[in-house]
Amino acid sequence: MSQVPGPPFRRVLVANRGEIAVRIIRACHDLRMEAVAVYSDADIGAMHVRRADAAVRLGPAAASDSYLRIDRIIEAALASGAQAIHPGYGFLAERAAFARAIVDAGLVFVGPSPASIEAVGDKLAGRRLARDAGVPTVPGTLEPADLDRPDALAGIIAEATRIGFPLMVKASAGGGGRGMRRVERSVDLPLALTSASAEASASFGDGSVYLEREVRPARHIEVQLLGDLTGRVVAVGERDCSIQRRHQKLVEEAPAPGLDPAARSELLAMGVRIGTAAGLTNAATAEFLLARDGTWSFLEVNTRLQVEHGVTELTTGLDLVAEQFHLAAGRPLSDAVLAAAARASDPGRHSIEVRLAAEDPASDFIPNPGVVRDWVMPAGPGVRVDTGIEAGDRIPPEYDNLIAKVLVVAADRPAAIDRLRRALDETVVTGVQTTLPFHRFVARHPGFRVGDLSTDWVAEAWDGAGERAGAVPGALAALARGVRDEPAPGSASPPIVATATPASGWLAASREEAVDRWPR
Repeated sequence: MSQVPGPPFRRVLVANRGEIAVRIIRACHDLRMEAVAVYSDADIGAMHVRRADAAVRLGPAAASDSYLRIDRIIEAALASGAQAIHPGYGFLAERAAFARAIVDAGLVFVGPSPASIEAVGDKLAGRRLARDAGVPTVPGTLEPADLDRPDALAGIIAEATRIGFPLMVKASAGGGGRGMRRVERSVDLPLALTSASAEASASFGDGSVYLEREVRPARHIEVQLLGDLTGRVVAVGERDCSIQRRHQKLVEEAPAPGLDPAARSELLAMGVRIGTAAGLTNAATAEFLLARDGTWSFLEVNTRLQVEHGVTELTTGLDLVAEQFHLAAGRPLSDAVLAAAARASDPGRHSIEVRLAAEDPASDFIPNPGVVRDWVMPAGPGVRVDTGIEAGDRIPPEYDNLIAKVLVVAADRPAAIDRLRRALDETVVTGVQTTLPFHRFVARHPGFRVGDLSTDWVAEAWDGAGERAGAVPGALAALARGVRDEPAPGSASPPIVATATPASGWLAASREEAVDRWPR
């Protein structure tokens, strides 16, 4: 009879907030480990603080005074008796200096080694490594733009002209669309450089940026990698992340639809080649663009757990966070990981994730922080929700607007889409405007169903203001009549059910709410 291995660590500090902190804390408890949360003044009553076994205050609400303070995080870990630190994603997750400071303090960093992060975590270093490994990259610069010398601007513009417009100014550190600007003309380049650098510095503590040609139309597809201390690196599958706005992902699915076996095998092999060249340990993701002519171009490597890791978990049956802990403790790749890698070209299931954010999709997805009132998340077969929010919680304006991830899994893609439609129709959030109407639109769109995807999908398919204008009058009419109305043809909104009399306070409040909020 085989023995169950002991916990990888006794106590772990989670250096993050929101839904990812809750996700990691749950993994800690599944593995019989204690979890220590950290928080800023804006998060004093947050779910991740309530779920943890202990919590340590870092400082004021500003990330620069709290979640980006390496010294305070390590002090909190040492004071609480933690043996390891999990960074989650964002903030300091891809900072080699953070990983090295953790190791120097005698703690374990739950992620790739500092050397691996330096090799590929910095986007420029990753581009150079991919070039040396023989993996095609998007044309662009391989060194950061010199923004400290005014006399260097002419050279930067000349290099941009050589690359060709339109192009992207991109942050060397971090991800999630921050520190990124699209530039169509050379005259717009100086402002794009300075604004992207400032945003990158505020988000990641590193303002370095570089230039990269824009590839359009294209699909954005990434490979999930895992590596152990023996030097073995495997790919457990890929995810399609093409539906984006402002270079931030909105919908992810695994496996990527429409890839033939040869294309999928080529993609997974390129990801493994890059991970092996970088000496990857733990979890990372290699990101690629797929052009319409079928050619691949390497974008970057994210040396951390991805926001969308859940779709790979549902498709493969793995717990990637638990695997991270085992790998960080020095254990080899598990049998489950090796089995998932062996069937990566044909996983046999399909998963989809939508990112529910406190943003107004009718107004170019502008942030909409505030206090959540009603909060009903979907359930049932094949549905998973990752969140750090409950009814009555405040969504602070200081941080990312992601409030929940709704995920579904089914035997194939059509069934997964049908399940996603059902799950989104069960979802209710009031008090703040969310991206729920947009996600319902996607789940019902014929182009999405047939897998006609690209990074231009949102710009080409979504008319937020028009969708809202068409939805609200119908909802008001249905509420006034107190009857069930079917949605208008092409509408993203589910049927509205009014179960009270027109004189009721509930109905009056609903009318007022529909004026300001989309029908739920």
